[in-house]
Amino acid sequence: MTVYSGRPGRHRLRPTLRLRLTLLNGVLLVGAGAILVLLAWLLVGDALHPADQLRAGTTVELANGSRLDARDWQDQVVDAASRELLAKGLVALLAISIVGVAGAYAVAGRALRPLHQVTSTAQRLGEETLDQRIRYSGADDEVAELAATFDAMLDRLGEAFETQKRFVANASHELRTPLAVMRTEIDVTMADEEADVAEYRRMGTVVRDASERANGLVDALLVLARSEAQSGRRLARKVDTDLATAATTALSAVRGEADRLQLTVTTSLKPAPVVGDPSLLDRLAGNLIENAIRYNHLHGKVWARTGSDAAAAWLVVGNTGFEVDQADVPGLFEPFRRGGRERTGARGSGLGLSIVRAVCDAHGGTVTAAAQPGGGLEVTVTLPAADTTPVVAATAAVPTHS
Repeated sequence: MTVYSGRPGRHRLRPTLRLRLTLLNGVLLVGAGAILVLLAWLLVGDALHPADQLRAGTTVELANGSRLDARDWQDQVVDAASRELLAKGLVALLAISIVGVAGAYAVAGRALRPLHQVTSTAQRLGEETLDQRIRYSGADDEVAELAATFDAMLDRLGEAFETQKRFVANASHELRTPLAVMRTEIDVTMADEEADVAEYRRMGTVVRDASERANGLVDALLVLARSEAQSGRRLARKVDTDLATAATTALSAVRGEADRLQLTVTTSLKPAPVVGDPSLLDRLAGNLIENAIRYNHLHGKVWARTGSDAAAAWLVVGNTGFEVDQADVPGLFEPFRRGGRERTGARGSGLGLSIVRAVCDAHGGTVTAAAQPGGGLEVTVTLPAADTTPVVAATAAVPTHS
C-alpha cells in the first residue's frame, strides 16, 4: 500500500494496519481453502474404489465397446476425478481468494476509518482548535470506545488550557498592580525637584509594601506549583508531623493581627499525627488560619480544633466574616477567585484555598467547604492518619475570602 512518507513529493511503502489485516485475512482464507481442496482430493481418491468389491479378473465394457479390466478402469476414473477436482478447486480457490482479499481490504478500511479521523483530528489540533471532536457514531465497539476516550481527553485538555490561560492572565494582573504602584511612586517622586527626605522615605515605604505584595504572590505561586506537581504522585518528602503543631505555629504568627481586630480565638488542639511534607502542611494550616483572621470583622470569632482517631486526623478552622453564597463556595478553590468572582486587584493573592486543595491532593486527601449562617466559612479537609492507609474526612473552616 502506497502512502505519503510525510515529506512533500516522496512516497514509501509501509505495513499499515489495514494492509496487515488484509494480508492476514488473505493468508487465512487461502490456507483454509487449500486445506479444503486437499481434503476433497484425498476423499475422492479414497472413496472411488468400486472395483475393490468385484472378483479379480472382472472386466467392464465401456461405451465405445472396448473392454477393460475393472481395476484399471477404476484407476482411470480416480485419476480423472482427482485432476478435475484439483483444477476446478484451484480456480475456485483463486477466485475466492481475490474476492476475499478485496472484501477484507474494504471492510478493514471501513472499520479503521475512525482511526483516520483520530489521526487527522490530532494533526489539526492546536491551541485555537481544541474545540474539534471526532464524534464517532458507528457501532459500539472498541473503535467507538477509542474515539470516545479521545474526545474526553480533548475535553480535559480544553478545560486545562482555559484554566491555564485564566490563571496566567490573573497572575499577570496581580503582579502588574504592585509593579505599577512602584513605578508610579518612583516616577512621581523623582520628578518632584522639591522632594525632601521625608518624601523619599514615604516613597520607599510604598515601594517596599508593593514589593512585599509581589514577593508574597510569587511565593504563593511557587507553593501552588510545588503542591500541584506532587498531586497524584508520591510525595518527595514524607515525615511524621502533627497538624496541631502546624496550627499552633500559624496562630502564633497572626496573633498580632487578631489582637488588632479584637477577635475572640478559641482553640482545642489535640494531637493529629499525619505523614507528609511538613512545609506543605504548615502552609495548609497557615493559609486557613491567616484567611480566617484576614477576612474577619471587628470583634469577630476564630476557632481552631485538631484531633485524630485510629483512622483519621483532622483540623478545623472556623471564622465569622462576610456572608458567602453556598453556590459560590466551589469557586473559592479556584486561583484568584473570591466568592465565585475574580479577585484581581483585591487584598491578598487569592491563592489560599487553591494551595490548600493542592496540598490535600498531594497527601491523598480532599477538601470541601460550607458557608456558615450569618457569615463565615467552614472547609472539610480529608487526610489519612499517620498510622493507617485509609483516607478519612477532616473538617477545616476558612474565611469568607480565599
